[in-house]
Amino acid sequence: MNEEFKMVQVISIKSSKQIEFIDITHLVQEVVVKTDVKEGICVIFVPHTTAGVTINENADPSVIQDIIMGLNKIVPFKDQYLHREGNSPAHIKSSLVGCTLNVMIESGRLRLGTWQGIFFCEFDGPRSRKVHVKVIPDGR
Repeated sequence: MNEEFKMVQVISIKSSKQIEFIDITHLVQEVVVKTDVKEGICVIFVPHTTAGVTINENADPSVIQDIIMGLNKIVPFKDQYLHREGNSPAHIKSSLVGCTLNVMIESGRLRLGTWQGIFFCEFDGPRSRKVHVKVIPDGR
């Protein structure tokens, strides 16, 4: 592993909408390349309670639009929520989607399927956010 590289890298994200999926695949891959790790695991963590991270299709943008539409049906913006800040739907969507991913690294590349991308999921934007990325080399 590149000795000058910190174990955890932080990617800054700026969302522009209340709900938005931002493709961060290329940013995460850049972190992997900088580590010089050829085989291992890449951990992606979102340290926010109203955001998340997921893997899904990045070839057709309508897939993401459909996911957002589906989440909004499951968790409507208006309901009898008790949280005083008014962002309970964002907290619920974050819990449903999750805040952590593990992706294998093979030959220095993220091991994703042909149509897969890594998406930062904003549920309470627009905001400035952080994504933490840790690359763990294979110990073999």
